[in-house]
Amino acid sequence: MNCKTSRASTLDSPLRLTRLALALAATFQLSAIATAAEVQLPRIDVVGSDAEAVRKIPGAVSIVTTEDLEQSQPLSTEAALKSVPGIVIKPEEESAIVGNIGMRGLSAADYKTLILEDGVPVAPGLFVGNGRYYNPRIQRMESIEVLKGAASLRYGPSTIGGVINYRTKTPEPGVSVSGRIGSHGYREATLEAGGQSPSGEAVGGLVFTGARSDGFQDKDFEMQDLMVKGGMALGDDQWIGVKFTNYENDANISYRGIFLDAYRAEAGFNPAPDDWFLTERRSFDINHEWTINADTTLSTLVYWSEMYRDYWRFGTVKDAPTKVVNGLKQWNYSDSLNGNNRSFDRFGIDSRLNIAHNSFGMRNETELGIRFMDEEMVDQTIQATRATPRTGTLAKDVVDAAKSYALFAQNRFIINDRLAVTPGVRIENYEQTRKDRRKTATEGNQADTSNTEVMPGIGATFQLAPMAQIYGGVYKAFSPALNGDALNGLSDQELDAERSVNFEIGVRGSNHRLRYEVTAFRMDFDNQIIPANSNSLFQTTNGGETLHQGLEAAIGYDLGRGFSIDANATYIPDAEFVGNRYKADGTLDIPDGNRVTYTPEWVANLILGYKSGPLKTALSINYVDEQYTDAANSRELKENTSGFFTGKMDAYTTADLTASYTINKQLSVFGAVKNLADKHYIASLRQGIYVGPERSYEVGAKYSF
Repeated sequence: MNCKTSRASTLDSPLRLTRLALALAATFQLSAIATAAEVQLPRIDVVGSDAEAVRKIPGAVSIVTTEDLEQSQPLSTEAALKSVPGIVIKPEEESAIVGNIGMRGLSAADYKTLILEDGVPVAPGLFVGNGRYYNPRIQRMESIEVLKGAASLRYGPSTIGGVINYRTKTPEPGVSVSGRIGSHGYREATLEAGGQSPSGEAVGGLVFTGARSDGFQDKDFEMQDLMVKGGMALGDDQWIGVKFTNYENDANISYRGIFLDAYRAEAGFNPAPDDWFLTERRSFDINHEWTINADTTLSTLVYWSEMYRDYWRFGTVKDAPTKVVNGLKQWNYSDSLNGNNRSFDRFGIDSRLNIAHNSFGMRNETELGIRFMDEEMVDQTIQATRATPRTGTLAKDVVDAAKSYALFAQNRFIINDRLAVTPGVRIENYEQTRKDRRKTATEGNQADTSNTEVMPGIGATFQLAPMAQIYGGVYKAFSPALNGDALNGLSDQELDAERSVNFEIGVRGSNHRLRYEVTAFRMDFDNQIIPANSNSLFQTTNGGETLHQGLEAAIGYDLGRGFSIDANATYIPDAEFVGNRYKADGTLDIPDGNRVTYTPEWVANLILGYKSGPLKTALSINYVDEQYTDAANSRELKENTSGFFTGKMDAYTTADLTASYTINKQLSVFGAVKNLADKHYIASLRQGIYVGPERSYEVGAKYSF
């Protein structure tokens, strides 16, 4: 069985993608017009695009704008998010092929924050499987919304930390090409093309990016990403938009890192040179917006995606898992490897009705929503050898599936010009099944479970003064137990969802020079799932409480004469287990009060910007406090040849310097130095040490026709 070949044959090849991109670019160039009205295709936003939309949100809000992205020049969505208050990134790979995003004291190794693209979930499986296998490419994004607090109740599941929504670019008339080269043989080229009808009632375009790199620590990758997007008016009151994406990435990465002596020697070799992480994903979205009347709008989103992730990893020699090469300890690989391969399919419908009315003697804004989603994951393990590394014996063949139904309703009572109160409720029902296709029905090859969650919430905003709006709320959020935990061993483990009661209160304001936001928050879990497959000594059970609380603050100020400053800090004194946890044999495993893994107490960011005519430059500084990597809160770094390394990671500070210069309306150039001081630090511990990327350089240019 050759999983790579059999799956890849169903998807477009890179060459066909390139030809398609160039053909479409030529088409759009012919239809492009010099000037056109700005068109915003229908999509689901979690915040909105103007200041008034932000003022309606009874919770903390951050928006990474197009200008912010141009300033920071990120290579990934993770890099674009690292300066957002409340967020901590675990930078395991410079290209961020898999996502490691923590929010407000939730572990960066966990999946309790919902990530969307234009309102569509990007995690391959919200109910059936791991949420980190796909990370959208930053090159096709125009902005990012980050929503926290009671307003995130409108979305789900897994909104305990909040919601992140990547907003893709709207096609613009014309064609532009950009390129970037950098350290470690990094090469990137992006083509953007678009056009509009003369009336402005139809628009279409594409963004195509190809990138490859030899990689830090020789972790090379080759990626291609295509987005085709367009839409048209249907009469005077309706718009329809469509979007197609195709993503491919072959990455020479692994769960294995280097040993402590190699880290201290600042070694630059790939610790798993023959392991490969191969991904492909296609998606298709249809958005329809109907303005029924001046006060009523119906928005409907239909989405579909398919993805596979083949992860080919070599095992180590059984009785000699390590060896010494050039005086440094390294993994000693055998000639056997496994393909840990998963494929995903998803179909969903999300429809929302917004009504403005004057019931109860006041202005009201009502939103009613319904969502259906069907997910399936085929989880296979292929046992192979070095001689035939993509073919072998099928050792696991499990199908996980889930159907989920959600209803949502909220009403914003605008009591007066200063006060608005928004109660809401979300009901989520989901059914999960697991089938082992290597067993027969008489052997018991299938199990199922179901659960229903009712999540109420209420939020409020109060305009205390022209530059001070108070907001706050309380709501219940949940994250479902995934199939692998809920139906472990083809038996219903009767696991409840992970539930949290979230509280938030804050104040924000702005004028033409100053903007600020300060928020206090608390997330109180009444249940945390202890997964059976993470440690054989764990009980498969509803596991207990955790508490996460702290403060986040952000401020931006225009200093004048082209200078500006943006700063934020997140302080999380409490991110801890509540109550003792015990092993299956009854001995104490995790004491009450231990800190949750990968939750630094402090995260801070400072951006010093300068603009003068065509020149823009910025110095960005990011600080991440020390972190524990295991629930036992081990302090000394301990190597482990059969499991994850453990120990406390030291705090680190990195700085990036970026600059861009607009030569004329058509041509601009840009450059960056990332990790300016060449800080050597540990980014994560898995089966070895993941090292933070060293200092790197990038230069590029963009030309518009």
